[in-house]
Amino acid sequence: MATTTSVDNVRRLNLATFFCLYIAQFIPSTFITTAMQVSMRQANYGLATIGLLHLVHIPWLVKFLWAPMVDRQCSRLASYRRFILLMESVYALSIMCIGFLDISSDIYFIFVLVFISMFASATQDIATDGLAVRAFGKGDHSAVNSMQSMGRYAGAFLGSGIFIVMLDHFGWSVVFPLLGLVAWFMVVPLQFNKKIHIEPRSPKQRAKLMDFMWFFSRKEIIPHVIFLLLYFMGIIGIIANVRPYMVDLGYNMKEIGVWFGMVGTATSFVMAWVAHVLIRRIGMYRARLMVAFMIVTAPLYFLLLTFISPTLPLLVGGLLLVKTCHAFASIVVYTTAMDCVRDGREGTDFTIQVVVVHLSSSLISIISGGVGEWLDYRGLYLIELGIALVSLIYVIRVFKPNQMLAKW
Repeated sequence: MATTTSVDNVRRLNLATFFCLYIAQFIPSTFITTAMQVSMRQANYGLATIGLLHLVHIPWLVKFLWAPMVDRQCSRLASYRRFILLMESVYALSIMCIGFLDISSDIYFIFVLVFISMFASATQDIATDGLAVRAFGKGDHSAVNSMQSMGRYAGAFLGSGIFIVMLDHFGWSVVFPLLGLVAWFMVVPLQFNKKIHIEPRSPKQRAKLMDFMWFFSRKEIIPHVIFLLLYFMGIIGIIANVRPYMVDLGYNMKEIGVWFGMVGTATSFVMAWVAHVLIRRIGMYRARLMVAFMIVTAPLYFLLLTFISPTLPLLVGGLLLVKTCHAFASIVVYTTAMDCVRDGREGTDFTIQVVVVHLSSSLISIISGGVGEWLDYRGLYLIELGIALVSLIYVIRVFKPNQMLAKW
């Protein structure tokens, strides 16, 4: 019993360490996006200039290009610690320096610093994901992925909520340096956690610079990539357009912020952990299938709302449903992705799969706005329902019990 308790305590400590690493990435990024847009508009910058801010997210979309170099650099636990600390230091220092600049006169220098911070954050994420794969066995991959999702949701809540309020009260020159310090201190637990252990690699397992291309060269990986593309599609269009939908129903900014931003994000945070518990209880095969069924209910629910005048409880019920589906699907997809990485290429393979998911989600988000304008919300939800059904059928056809990868 004592041994079991000790193992559980080590596991909790390690999970808490990774929660800190993931929240360190997401607090500043969500804050910067929100704060920069608001501050630039208040400084009378045009929408075209504000639109350039989206370019700073490019490192997160193309980080797979240098992921093999990160895998080559990080072979032992000590090298992971040094690399993550270095990247977080660059990240934090860039953010802190922004606080000493004037947005009205130094905007392009600020853009450069934000870009550097995003590059460092994206690179740190590669190393963090690679370490997570190696530090936890396959039975705990759902747990560490729940830490990633919970870190993302907590970071979004704090970065786009608490720190924005602080910015309004204390100003640019106080909040940015404070944010940099908070982000940097989040990597301290990794440096002092002596309970994390990883198996040494064989020299033959070192990643090659073009490994991100060879990932797709395997015939057996194609059905898996299609799964990554399809699984989220049935709810992404709903999430992307739910705020305009609430506006059209007569809700104001404060109400949308409370129900979608605060209550919805809090629901996602809790459900990310519930998803991990579910996977451990019923197994990945059943969990993947169950979540695919759940995703079908989300567009069906919103489709039914278009035939009535939805009350607030009905609308909030839909928000909680779609947020729960997204949290569950995140854990299923990223745990599946983590389970099929190649030895020596953990960060590279996981990064590639994450980028595939993000690109497909971004594409659906962009297209769904046009579809909603063309066919109205009812048409959008009907199409989302069709996609969710296709995804469900695909999951039933290509996955079998005790099967890690999708197979035709």
